[in-house]
Formats: sequence, structure tokens, C-alpha cells
Amino acid sequence: MPEIDINKINWNEKGLLPVILQHYLTGKVLMVAYMNKEALEKTLETKVAWFWSRSRKTLWQKGETSGNVQRVINLYLDCDQDTLLLKVDPQGPACHLGTESCFGSDSEPLLEQLKQVLAQRNLERPEKSYSTYLFTQGIDKILKKVGEEAAEVIIAAKNNNPQELAQEAADLIYHLMVLFEASGVAYEQVWEVLQERMK
Repeated sequence: MPEIDINKINWNEKGLLPVILQHYLTGKVLMVAYMNKEALEKTLETKVAWFWSRSRKTLWQKGETSGNVQRVINLYLDCDQDTLLLKVDPQGPACHLGTESCFGSDSEPLLEQLKQVLAQRNLERPEKSYSTYLFTQGIDKILKKVGEEAAEVIIAAKNNNPQELAQEAADLIYHLMVLFEASGVAYEQVWEVLQERMK
């Protein structure tokens, strides 16, 4: 984790620092909370998120009772040194209501929304759904479509047509997401591989 000089932080008038928790792979904003100096020190020491409860006036570790610990991967102060961004690997829902994010499903990144829609289609198999058709036809049909869409991406790129390339790339990504769902692979696993390759 990057080193942070606690003495340079611009704490607010109550000695607190607003903290944004963000999923380190998907970029999804999970929650906002506050830290005091002690909470930040414990976060740096334990590499899990600690906060200051403004209502209870006490220090608390996120997930201490629920087990939904937020493991800290990285942290960054903003340019004014008065807000902290925590990149976390959530070990369960961040919201006390049991959802992944305190901001609801509409705040989720597009791929996460697509993942959830495809999981629902796979489970419920509604009629007249193209996704249902693919899941019903099985893995061979899905693989055939992935191959076709990859070829169409290549053709669009060779044709030097940005709009066509964007459309074909969207088709390829959609069919890859269908493949992930059918194969039981989370796209986050792909992000983890990419994360490792960036080191």
C-alpha cells in the first residue's frame, strides 16, 4: 500500500476524514464512512477497514460482527488531502442491508449489471429472450457465437469503421459474458489476471 503521512491530512473540524470504499477490481463504489486518526492507524496496521461511528462515538471494524470484512488493497488521499479512497477486496456485502453497495444496483458498473441480468436469464429462462436461447442451446452454440463475433470485430477493424467496431465489440463482450455465466466463471477472475499482469 502507498505510504500516507497522517500529519499532512486535513482532518475536518471534528477530527474526521470522509472515506470512500471502492471495489478494487470492478471500481464499484461500496460505501462512504468516516475515519479519525486512530481508525486510520488501525486500518494501516491491520489492512482491513476501520472507521469512527459518528452516532455511537466509537471505533469500529467493518464486518467485525457480520464477517463482511473489507480487506484493504490500496488507499489514496485526494489532492486536497481531505478525503480518502480505499480500494478494497470485500469479503461480503458492504451495506448493512445485505447488499454489495450502499448505493443500490443502479450505481453498479455496466458489466456488473449485465452479469446480474444474465444470471437471472440463466436461472429463469424467460421466453423470447435471446440469452435464454443461448443458454438453452448450450456451450457449443455459445462458443460458435463468440467465434463469429470475434471475426466480425476483426473485419470491422480492418474496414477502419469505428462505429461498426464499437457495435461488434459490444456483441463480443456480451457473448463473452454469456460464456462466463454458462461456464461458471466470474468476470472478476479475468480482472484479477489483468491486475496481476500490470504489476
